[in-house]
Amino acid sequence: CVLRFTAEGLEMLMEGVPPAMIENTAKMAGMPVGPLSLSDEVALDLVLKIMKATEADLGPNAIDQTQKKLLVEMVEKQGRFGRKNGKGFYDYPEKGKGQKSLWSELSGLQPKHLDPDTLDVEELKQRFLVVQAVEAARTVEDHVITDPREADVGSILGFGFAPFTGGTLSYIDFMGTRKFVELCHKLEAKYGSRFTPPKLLIEMAAKGETFYGRFPPKKLAAA
Repeated sequence: CVLRFTAEGLEMLMEGVPPAMIENTAKMAGMPVGPLSLSDEVALDLVLKIMKATEADLGPNAIDQTQKKLLVEMVEKQGRFGRKNGKGFYDYPEKGKGQKSLWSELSGLQPKHLDPDTLDVEELKQRFLVVQAVEAARTVEDHVITDPREADVGSILGFGFAPFTGGTLSYIDFMGTRKFVELCHKLEAKYGSRFTPPKLLIEMAAKGETFYGRFPPKKLAAA
């Protein structure tokens, strides 16, 4: 799920959303850090390595080629690996010498630039949370997760999914599966298949079900 979060940040960057707006909107949505900052923490050379491995295994359509081009430029040409070498999407000063700041030349690598006044901040926030929640729903459909609490607790403690929502599946439940699926289809039409709701979620929406209703948490055995 967290990789979906960082990938969505890169997608916005390629769309022309200002880098600072990407970071601030993610934090407004409830995430502890922005996706560009998190990518720096993971290490950009590692992200690029994963992207190349995915492409080798599944073909060129399995990854976003514009994102790959950006990372190739940053890692292989600019030598920007992330926090570990003091420069990535952010510039990192020596310890005790100030705060990190977004790389001043980052906007020059964007293929286009959008006017921030024309952007829907609420939709940007939704994209960050919905793309992660859809992935969580897929893990339930694939029987990777069988207890909703595992997904909720794991998403909050594991990668800081907006705590006020209660977690990825609670985010869907509180919104209502029908309303969530409608939002997925809206975002899917504008931004692509990463927002396509899984069949399980569509079925639950048709029945008005929730994750905690359909998959009640397992009771602990008596000591």
